[in-house]
Amino acid sequence: MTVDVIIVGGGGSGLACAAAAAQRGLDVVVLEKRPAPGGTTGIAIGSFTASRTKWQREAGIDDDPAEHERDAGQFGPPEHQRLNNDSLRQFFLEHGADTLAWLEQLGLSFHGPHPEPPNRVPRMHNVVPNAKAYIAALQAELSRLGGRLICDADVQSLMRDDPEQPAAVTGVTYLRHGKTETLRARLAVVLAAGDYAASPELIGRHRGEEFTCIEGINAHATGDGHKLAEQAGAQLVNMQITYGPELRFVPPPREPFTQLLPASGSSMRVMGWLARRAPKWIIRRLIKRLLVTWQHPEDALFEDGAILLNQQGERFCNELQSPAREIAVARQTGKVGYVLLDQRLVRRYEAWPHFISTAPEIAYAYASDYLRLRPDIAVAGSLANVCQRRGLDPARVAETLRSYHAQLETGADPYGRRDGPADAAMDASWLLLGPLKAYFTTTEGGVAINRQFQALDALGRAIPRLYAVGQNGLGGMVLWGHGLHIAWAITSGRLLGEQLGTTSGTTQPNET
Repeated sequence: MTVDVIIVGGGGSGLACAAAAAQRGLDVVVLEKRPAPGGTTGIAIGSFTASRTKWQREAGIDDDPAEHERDAGQFGPPEHQRLNNDSLRQFFLEHGADTLAWLEQLGLSFHGPHPEPPNRVPRMHNVVPNAKAYIAALQAELSRLGGRLICDADVQSLMRDDPEQPAAVTGVTYLRHGKTETLRARLAVVLAAGDYAASPELIGRHRGEEFTCIEGINAHATGDGHKLAEQAGAQLVNMQITYGPELRFVPPPREPFTQLLPASGSSMRVMGWLARRAPKWIIRRLIKRLLVTWQHPEDALFEDGAILLNQQGERFCNELQSPAREIAVARQTGKVGYVLLDQRLVRRYEAWPHFISTAPEIAYAYASDYLRLRPDIAVAGSLANVCQRRGLDPARVAETLRSYHAQLETGADPYGRRDGPADAAMDASWLLLGPLKAYFTTTEGGVAINRQFQALDALGRAIPRLYAVGQNGLGGMVLWGHGLHIAWAITSGRLLGEQLGTTSGTTQPNET
């Protein structure tokens, strides 16, 4: 079978590219290795950070993408920002507002903008009800226009069998239900297969072997697109930059209720109308529930004296040293750890400015929030009680505390800490949070691309008919901060889909 465009990956970037290309009359097939589309986009909260948007204007905010680019460079470690592709990131930010408008035309609703320092003005727009809405709306548009989504299709290799243009990528082979299939493309093969946070091979090669024990937040983000790009001779850049590892509490046994709310159709539009008019406290409560599901515990917890325990009830690292503590957690039984707070810390982490986790300037989660919203990971009471409820040996934990206090008095802690829980009373009120794991949230390495999203080789030459978007096509950009990865995923996909339709010689675009 031959089609105009083959897209490898059914996440946000792949579906955006497919929908935009189908709107311009192209014959599109999306190949997704999982049983359903979504990717990392589908499990995110759904923030979309952009400047010069309609929502900003309605809020009286005067903004500019050039100012946005300057602020974007303030996020994350300076040594990473020095490696950023400034020109490409500026190009991306200039098109974010148009992408939001396009998504609104597809029926999506947003609330915001919300602030996130060091952004000097509010730029974070949150989709209603969550990021699953992106997937539902894009998939619906693709289906309406006759595009095809083939799930359980694991792309194995790229084809290059054009005798007149040997370097050109002409199609793919993929495995589906145990059978190898081939699919050819007249115009383009687009890599949109997500990041490599769950690829020990790529993490080990580019970040270091000691990190291969750490999981990706999306277990299916195994760098498939990056590996295919390498096979075709594409250049990969900034592969050593990762978002994480960081400690995160394990997800709840069931999806949070917001993941069960409608993500398409008239119900979603009603929710969007309500979100724009609902009191802020209602929106904050919804966000807080997501906050205790997806965000990480603040480092300040450990700086204030909290300790980490393993399933044996023992300390195993210096809690203040990252990423050594994340590696240590990943090497424990079950790859899990627990955070223990004494009575002083429980009281301290009940009010601003001391919070356990945050979505900056939007919501803050305190000890009581975790006890109320995440009883699967938060228990309070006597030391014996909290240990028993999590399967830890109370006697071993009590001995760990006594030993630790004795070591602090003599400066002999084997892990080098000089502080810890001030209260060693076994009958005092304790808070045990966990299990938690060490995760890579996402990765910043991707295929070198130009502004036409063409994959480039080591000499900067475009590989004919091979393109990359989203996390596959980061092109050297560093997108730290909330909402930039989703914004790039959907913006890059939209722009490439429109570009392919424009350059293909097709007639009138389909209307949304």
